[in-house]
Amino acid sequence: MSERFREDSGIGADTAATVIRRSLRFVWPFRFQFGVKLGLLLVGILPGLLLPWPIKILIDNVIGRRPINDPLVPYPGFIQPFIDRLVGLSTSEILWAVVGAQLMLLFFSGSFGTSGNERDGTYSGLSQGFDTATRSENEANEGWSFSGGILGVIDYCWTLRLTQAFNHHYRSKLFRRIQTLPMTAFDDERIGDAVYRVMVDTPAITNACYRVILTPIATPIAIGLYVATMGVAFSGYSFLVWAGLAAIPVALISTLPFAGMLRRRSGASRQAGATTTATAEEGVSQVLAVQSLGGEKRQLAHFERDSWASFGRYRGVMVAQLLSVVGSVVMGTALAVYVLLRVSDLVIAGQLSVGDFALLFYYYVRIAFTASGLGALWFRLQENAAGLHRVFFMMDQPGEDDAGAEPLHRLRERVRMEDVHYHYPDGTHALRGIDLEARVGQRIALVGAAGAGKTTLAYLLPRFLEPSAGRVFFDDQDLARVSHRDLRDQTAFVFQETTLFDATVEENIRVGKPDASDAEVRQAARAAGADEFIERLPQGYQTPLGRAGGKLSVGQKQRLAIARALVRDARILILDEPTSALDPETEQRLVESLRLASRDRVVFVVAHRLSTIRSADLICFIDDGRITERGSHEELMALPDGAYRGFVELQARGVA
Repeated sequence: MSERFREDSGIGADTAATVIRRSLRFVWPFRFQFGVKLGLLLVGILPGLLLPWPIKILIDNVIGRRPINDPLVPYPGFIQPFIDRLVGLSTSEILWAVVGAQLMLLFFSGSFGTSGNERDGTYSGLSQGFDTATRSENEANEGWSFSGGILGVIDYCWTLRLTQAFNHHYRSKLFRRIQTLPMTAFDDERIGDAVYRVMVDTPAITNACYRVILTPIATPIAIGLYVATMGVAFSGYSFLVWAGLAAIPVALISTLPFAGMLRRRSGASRQAGATTTATAEEGVSQVLAVQSLGGEKRQLAHFERDSWASFGRYRGVMVAQLLSVVGSVVMGTALAVYVLLRVSDLVIAGQLSVGDFALLFYYYVRIAFTASGLGALWFRLQENAAGLHRVFFMMDQPGEDDAGAEPLHRLRERVRMEDVHYHYPDGTHALRGIDLEARVGQRIALVGAAGAGKTTLAYLLPRFLEPSAGRVFFDDQDLARVSHRDLRDQTAFVFQETTLFDATVEENIRVGKPDASDAEVRQAARAAGADEFIERLPQGYQTPLGRAGGKLSVGQKQRLAIARALVRDARILILDEPTSALDPETEQRLVESLRLASRDRVVFVVAHRLSTIRSADLICFIDDGRITERGSHEELMALPDGAYRGFVELQARGVA
């Protein structure tokens, strides 16, 4: 990994707080949706205040046959109207009335949900393991509600839509940022790592924002309502309230020591998962090379090492979570036993009924679990913080920023380089003092030995690389000041390594010009010598090519790439070794096509084959990053000891 993209997975508490706070900025476009979600969550609290009361009536007045109008503890005002309707009814009539009321509550709001877990309400998800990658797919498509019944379904559907829209917005931002990174960004950084950040790390924002926004608001309101209800009915038993609220410091104390451990181990787990993804991506994309070199065992060993390390890292995450759970259970159980004993004593003493016992214990559990969620909030955010840090780290990489750039005028006359130098980050010089002028209507051939700097020079024109010194001009405009988008709109580049997409032939040719007409597509294909083999394909121009054009030969891929460049209305056409995989007849047709194409544009060709070079208007021979000779083929061949002449004679001897 290059120094530019090196990061430390073990982030500190300050960094964790920063990335969590930063994630909240993405909520603003969805503030209405989050507001509705909060409202639904708060509405879902209200049925929870009513649900235990029918149970109390069943226990005390149906099973225990205590008179409905003679409770040990008075009913609160919001229950009393229902109790008044039950006065004078028989036991069986009370039973059916209570069952009917309970069914109505369950239809509206579903189960009790006393565990404080979303799964006690309404939840759905795909099958998943315990690793970050499979869980992240559910996090990106998660719908949940603390309620069940009709309210739970409404809440669930709203949450599902919000989760998907929120994640789509967030990861699209990251993907857009990756698209703006300079061409060299991933020279050393493996593509699989970037894919992992987009698909696996981005869903961390969902839980983080839900917890940060909803928990601090909904938890105090829920606790307040539960406490108020208990205060009305059981004003003399405040110890239950304090025991429930004690869950906040209990959860905090039991999880805080392990927060840093979880954060560091989650970061390491995600990094290991990204490494495994990158290894798998490389192994699959290079499977032919691996098989041709007999490297299957080595590649398998490489993957097995990374895969097992990934699982091991995640086990470390689980250890941190289990340690916090053990602490919470021990301390929480002690509190629950205390409450259980105190309330049992009151029942034995005749101060409370068995129904009151069930009612009080229900409210205690609700308060305790709700409070524990608030106390453990920081701990639960740590795993999310690790994923957010990886995403924001990529977002913060310097990209090709066009802010403040001036628009680029359409090239009219010439492209010019003035004393251009380029050196790589390690200090290696690739270009030294390049002065070059190319006019519209010219074909420029860049010639030289491998590693001389030909491709580097070509990369400066569309600003895939930026000069270390010197300037490049379009007419009189300095390219350093213009928009990358405008510049790329006027440039068509055919790379030495052909890249095709999993689409039809026609769609591949139209990549650079989606609105190209059928006639333009076919004209470009004919000019590139591709029309003949395209017509022989099963579906002609509508034939799907498969991943990376796997159904085509190297030469066919190259011709399609050339057609894709020719169909664009670009003022500069750059071809890096365009004829390396073409037969002589196709090459000759391409050379003629380039001659016609250069009438209204500048054509740069990086080539070694003499048949491609000799017809160029200007040949630049490059050696050790310098243009040592320039001129037409005839002019350069006239130099007795010229480097170009030696290059041609060496190639001729090789052919002979």
